Formats: sequence, C-alpha cells, structure tokens
Amino acid sequence: LLNQTSLVTYFRLRGLSVNQKARIAMFSMFLILYVLTLIGNVLIVITIIYDHRLRTPMYFFLSNLSFIDVCHSTVTVPKMLRDMWSEEKLISFDACVTQMFFLHLFACTEIFLLTVMAYDRYVAICKPLQYMIVMNWKVCVLLAVALWTGGTIHSIALTSLTIKLPYCGPDEIDNFFCDVPQVIKLACIDTHVIEILIVSNSGLISVVCFVVLVVSYAVILVSLRQQISKGKRKALSTCAAHLTVVTLFLGHCIFIYSRPSTSLPEDKVVSVFFTAVTPLLNPVIYTLRNEEMKSALNKL
Repeated sequence: LLNQTSLVTYFRLRGLSVNQKARIAMFSMFLILYVLTLIGNVLIVITIIYDHRLRTPMYFFLSNLSFIDVCHSTVTVPKMLRDMWSEEKLISFDACVTQMFFLHLFACTEIFLLTVMAYDRYVAICKPLQYMIVMNWKVCVLLAVALWTGGTIHSIALTSLTIKLPYCGPDEIDNFFCDVPQVIKLACIDTHVIEILIVSNSGLISVVCFVVLVVSYAVILVSLRQQISKGKRKALSTCAAHLTVVTLFLGHCIFIYSRPSTSLPEDKVVSVFFTAVTPLLNPVIYTLRNEEMKSALNKL
C-alpha cells in the first residue's frame, strides 16, 4: 500500500529490556505514568473548558498542550506496554509509518506551540497594556491553526522521505517504537542524503525554536530584573515552568535529530523521557506552580 518496492512487511522492535524481572517492573512503572498522564492532562482540558476565569490566551494554549501530550504519549506507550509481554515485538510496515507520522505531527506541533506560548508570555509581561489587543481571540485561533498546519506539513514531508526507500532486510529496529532515524538505517540504499534532509528539517526546527524560546525568556527576565513585586514573582514562576518544559522537550529533539542516524546507548533513555515522562511532567509543572489552576481544579 505504502511502498511497493519494499520486501519487508513487518519490523521487529528490540524494546527496552529482555530481563523478565526488569520487564515486569518497567511495565508497572510505565502503566502508572501513562494513566497519570491521561488523568492529569484530561483534567487540565476539562478544567479550562469548565472554569470561565481561565478563558484567556495562556490557558487556551495550555489546553492545546495537554491535548497534544495525551495524543503524543498514546502514539507509543500502549504499544510499548503490550510488547513487554510479547516475545516477538512485531509492527507492520503500514503501522510503523502511521506511528512515525503521528509521532512527528504531535512533536512538531508541540514545538511550535511552546514557541507561541513563549511569545504569549513575552507580550503579557513586557507589554501588558497591549496584551488583549495583540493576543485577541482571532489571533489565538489563527496561531493554533498555523501551528497544527506546520506540524502536519513537517510530518508529511518526513514520512514521505521514509516510505519511498526500499526495505529488503534487516528488519530489527533498535528502539521500542518506530522513528525516522532508526527506520531509514534499515533501507537497502545509501541514506546519507536523507539523513542530511532530516537534520536540516527536524534538527533545524528544534534548534531554531529553542534559540527563539531562550531569547524570549531572556528578554522577559531582563524586563523583570528591577521589578520584583508580587505580580512579577508570579510572572517569573510562570516563565520558570515554561522554560523547564521547553528544556526537557526540545533537549530530546536536538539530541536525536541534530546528528546523523547513529545509535547511542543514551537514545532509549532519552526516548523514554520524550514519550512517557515529559507528557506527565507538563500538567505537574503547570498546575503545581499555578495558583489559578490549582484553585480551578479544587473547584472542579
């Protein structure tokens, strides 16, 4: 259906561990993390919809972030949990391509969203009198449409590069999910040019957005340097939470996609944080450091 030149119809995922005791422990841990991710992020979305006091641009984007985190985690974690009880961790070629598409769709959309959230905080803190003019609802909706469109285009481009390659063996992916760098290594042809395109696509997006985010928060911190009031402390706390999320999420993207497709021992550890841990940390960071959100959750 997707690649008529491929002889490989299934890939084998190596997974995280072959040790039975470690497998049971990891299954329990990741199941708890996944359930907490679902509960935490869904609660945030419901609370923002339910509480009229949270009808602001910041919480509109936060609800988008929570929705993306639920989807992002669901792309990989359920399959990983099921494979822990399977001797043959197989995934069909079509399912592998589908997983790569949605993984990059949600990851790239989240990168763009974090950048938009940084701009929202910049306007709110540095230009408070113009905030509701600059970040009106029409602008917010247009930004949301733009970041989802950008994520979709990125994912289509990256997935298209992958499915056009011929795969005739080997068929083992050294990870617990399908990702572009690991999959293209299994192609029967030289993929040097494809690797350069991936670095120039995913790697460049990650690095540029990270630089923009760091510069945005640096400008905010400079503007707050001599204004340490109660309101400014709250602003600093919000920015610190955002910067933590940005570092955890974009750190993975830069580590994986800004270098050639070579496997490192740290890749799986970084991927676990990327797919299973970071989506849970987002609701924890944004709720525990946010009095408005905690109050709205208690009310709900």
